[in-house]
Amino acid sequence: MKSLLVKISLVKISLVFPLLLAPLSAIAQTTSATVVSVGDGDTLRIRAASQVTTIRLSCVDAPERAQSPWGQQSTSRLKQLLPVGKAVQVRTITRDRYGRTVAELYVGKQSVNLQMVKEGQGVVYRQYLSGCAATKNQYLQAEAQARQKRLGFWNQKLPVMPWDYRRSRRGS
Repeated sequence: MKSLLVKISLVKISLVFPLLLAPLSAIAQTTSATVVSVGDGDTLRIRAASQVTTIRLSCVDAPERAQSPWGQQSTSRLKQLLPVGKAVQVRTITRDRYGRTVAELYVGKQSVNLQMVKEGQGVVYRQYLSGCAATKNQYLQAEAQARQKRLGFWNQKLPVMPWDYRRSRRGS
């Protein structure tokens, strides 16, 4: 009897353990939605199954709107990529401390998050890059190329990273 219980326990462990080691992207849920509005370069609202949800783009940090002109340009570009009514696929990763859904958005097979980094409209948010483990290297390469070409946010002498900008504003 004891031997049978051990075998059952081992089977249960063997089924659960791979899930614990699986990349977050493999577990993440994907749903279809439409864009309702864009708040800034990394935040928008979508409608899925008649429910409106605030989305924070995963693995990307866009300049704050007050980081003129970079924040306004980033917001403008996200509005161009995701106009109101645009159909998107939402790959949910987690929720942030503000209750927003953190997700990677796709139009067709194109990652909007990655596109923002490629164009220099957002930077890789390394602190949260684990949510995009499967595409981590694409993000890092896209940022390096945008920086080298001085695209968008990178077209300034001393760029202040969005997280540093927010931290400096909280301190004043």
